[in-house]
Amino acid sequence: MTMTRRQFVKNSSVATLASLTASISAKPAFASTKIDLGDSRIDTVSDGHLSLPGSFIFDRMPTDQLLPILTRHGISPEKLTPECNVTLLRNGERTVLFDVGSGPDFTQSAGMLVEMLETLDVFPEDITDIVFTHAHPDHLWGVLDDFDDPLFTNASYMIGKDEWDYWVDPNTVDTIGGARTAFAVGAKRRLQMIEDNITLFADDQEIVPGIAARSTYGHTPGHMSFEVRSGNDSVMIVGDAIGNHHVGFERPEWASGSDQDRELGAATRVKLLDQLASAQMPMIGFHLPDGGIGRVERKDDSYQFVTEV
Repeated sequence: MTMTRRQFVKNSSVATLASLTASISAKPAFASTKIDLGDSRIDTVSDGHLSLPGSFIFDRMPTDQLLPILTRHGISPEKLTPECNVTLLRNGERTVLFDVGSGPDFTQSAGMLVEMLETLDVFPEDITDIVFTHAHPDHLWGVLDDFDDPLFTNASYMIGKDEWDYWVDPNTVDTIGGARTAFAVGAKRRLQMIEDNITLFADDQEIVPGIAARSTYGHTPGHMSFEVRSGNDSVMIVGDAIGNHHVGFERPEWASGSDQDRELGAATRVKLLDQLASAQMPMIGFHLPDGGIGRVERKDDSYQFVTEV
């Protein structure tokens, strides 16, 4: 029997999955959270986690006010290990992924999406649509496999036009800043590899039946969130527009170092939290804890993330 490249990678991954899972440091390899929305089932699937210096987010925040918040949430000011939650929607006709994780080339603590999808009996060839919130490495780079070929062979791709324009612009690599130069190079290469099968969309556009794009710019120049609706019920997939469950909720107006446009990112976060709290709309955050599914509650003059939906 001739072994295909995909079979080889799959068989090889069995030997490495245990050690990769161990590197998650007690974080769940699979986030088994789900929401049933009409005829659709929405799951979050773990791609692993990131390992970041605290300064990546906390730089420029007032230390005297920051530290009590971090203490309340058990968060180190020195090191962050946020989850990476990829959203999977299945409704019988479509199998949709919102973002595709890090893939094999970004960080050793992530890139587990394919193996974790298989725990739900979902395989790359089953994916019909891939929708990108934005083109940072932990959301885009998983579009290619270990052989640098497109992984999701039967999928069509969708991304906001402003986000696409930014990352394929040849000037971006020179203007994004040295810390993110690799982001620009990697995004442009991957987007160009799928450009013959990608659809661009605008704010408030219904990209597939029941899924509407909502602009949440700031984290990146064209970052999009997505409202998934069935009848009177809906859920908002926010990507990185709300990037953590601690300062992002308690002090959303603080500029975060993770946002490319810090001021716009903060303004977007405040507006989005107010909207979600007012509507009591469930949300899914890519880097929020316990699989990322929860809701926003007002608490005094700020907000909190609640995982019970």
